[in-house]
Amino acid sequence: MREVTLLIRHHGEPESDVSVNYPNITLRSRSSMTGRTSNRKRIIEVSGDPEVIPEFLAEFEAADPILELEPLSPVDRSRVYVAMTYDAYQWDSISERLSDMEVHYRNGTTITGGWERWTLYLDDDESIGDIRRSLEAAGNETELVRTVELSELNAPAQLDMFDFVQELTPRQREVLTLAIKEGYYQRNRDTSVEDLAEEVGVASTTAWEHLKRAEEKVMDELYDYLRSAPE
Repeated sequence: MREVTLLIRHHGEPESDVSVNYPNITLRSRSSMTGRTSNRKRIIEVSGDPEVIPEFLAEFEAADPILELEPLSPVDRSRVYVAMTYDAYQWDSISERLSDMEVHYRNGTTITGGWERWTLYLDDDESIGDIRRSLEAAGNETELVRTVELSELNAPAQLDMFDFVQELTPRQREVLTLAIKEGYYQRNRDTSVEDLAEEVGVASTTAWEHLKRAEEKVMDELYDYLRSAPE
């Protein structure tokens, strides 16, 4: 059996279509669905710029399938928990499509910049190509990120901790990678934000903003990991 990481641009659904306009916002599913009628409910986590999150939530709630968004924590923070109620009849669920194909997947998908990040578990006789073609035939885009045999994952908990790297925007990842490479985080550093900005080809304030957002995501995820790690 192998673990496959797949990005899906889920066209026509608000989690993907709205988040594509907010590249610095990340959504995570934090609970299973509840409800037996068409009205389903689950808890999602929204993280990012606290000045942008309220605007994102307002646009998200205005989408047709969404019946109600109930904030469970203050919306002026960088991480907000929200109870989402939606009409399942208007919601084209990727999880249901995967279940229909009898594909095993990890619960708790992450969505950044319009792309849903799914982790699948496939037997040797299951084709990721067939799965992608089925999803794309429904009007979606897919991008294969990684395929690895489970036997090669010697430390899955540690590998899971770094899944959040895929949640960084391409520019955040580029600036953060360059900063590490150039020794920006070393005690006696010679590299400045201005140097990073010149190398990437953006303004200094833009480079600083990308770096700040990337650092916030890294620290938030590292905190969650350390808090839940066994002593």
